[in-house]
Amino acid sequence: MRVRSEQLQAAWWLAVGAALLWVLWLLRGTLTPFLAAAVLAFILNPGVDWLARRRVPRVGAVAVMLALLFVGLMAVFLVVAPLIHRETLELAAHLPPFLARLDAAVAPQLQALFGREVHLDLESLAGLVVAQVKGIDGIASGVLAMGRSGGAALAALLGNLVLIPMVLFYLLLDWHGMVARVDRLVPRRFHTLVGGIAAEIDGVLGEFLRGQLAVMGLLALYYTGALWVLGVDFALPIGLVTGGLAFVPYLGFGTGLGLALLGALLQPDGSWSLIAVVVVFGCGQLLESFFLTPRIVGQRIGLHPLAVIFALLAFGQVFGFFGVLLALPASAVLLVGLRHLKDAYLESDFYAGS
Repeated sequence: MRVRSEQLQAAWWLAVGAALLWVLWLLRGTLTPFLAAAVLAFILNPGVDWLARRRVPRVGAVAVMLALLFVGLMAVFLVVAPLIHRETLELAAHLPPFLARLDAAVAPQLQALFGREVHLDLESLAGLVVAQVKGIDGIASGVLAMGRSGGAALAALLGNLVLIPMVLFYLLLDWHGMVARVDRLVPRRFHTLVGGIAAEIDGVLGEFLRGQLAVMGLLALYYTGALWVLGVDFALPIGLVTGGLAFVPYLGFGTGLGLALLGALLQPDGSWSLIAVVVVFGCGQLLESFFLTPRIVGQRIGLHPLAVIFALLAFGQVFGFFGVLLALPASAVLLVGLRHLKDAYLESDFYAGS
């Protein structure tokens, strides 16, 4: 009877767990700011604890870390926004003569190919680009128009921007209390095992974050140095942006490549600079994907380089962009579970044959 009672309890709790997962799936849109705040809280909590150990009140420590986060985000914005604004204005000024040179270079080739004089109709394109760039100061009116036409989407975006800092503040303030409350819910007979797994996961994720920071720093150095050697304008901010956004796969690469191509386009020897920038970023992407991330991040979380590449491709195929973003930390967590599952298998009677 005791075995039957335990089986019923296990079936009951499995059903409860399945129901909770279903509810979480239904509320996945609402949970997005809470999950984002939880990820940020995991990253910032060590800093809060460090300040608290130095007799800074917990509320003050949380306020300091949130202020540092805000300053960091603003610094990134203040680096990127003026760079984009200046490059777009310079592009508007230099695009017509660049297109004229392009037409002069291409027209003879087209004439030899088609046997008659052919010119590219680039004036319309130049006028369109210049008009769009000069309209950059009308962004505020565009936002207002979006608010009138799609007020619900804009309200949701602004709501998330307000909600995430609020949730992050309370999570950091009561982090250890929440962990303790979850700890008390773990069945006592599994407490030691679950505690060990949780500590191992915490260590693996910490190693992942440190490895990712190392990759970001090395990429920033590489792109800054390579673009500076090529003589591309704004090499330092472009390199910092490319490396700093590398934690989101392909976002840093795409943003940096676009900014660097704009800078190269405005160079006197634009054609050669464009080719050189493409080569630099192509080598940088290969360096990141096949060496830095597998070697540095993969080694820190215990994943083989091939497993890192497979995880990025598999999670991206199944879950899209956010799957690529969460591929490595999720794989690290799964790896911890698989290690314990392997140990249990090796210690089982089924494996030993007894």
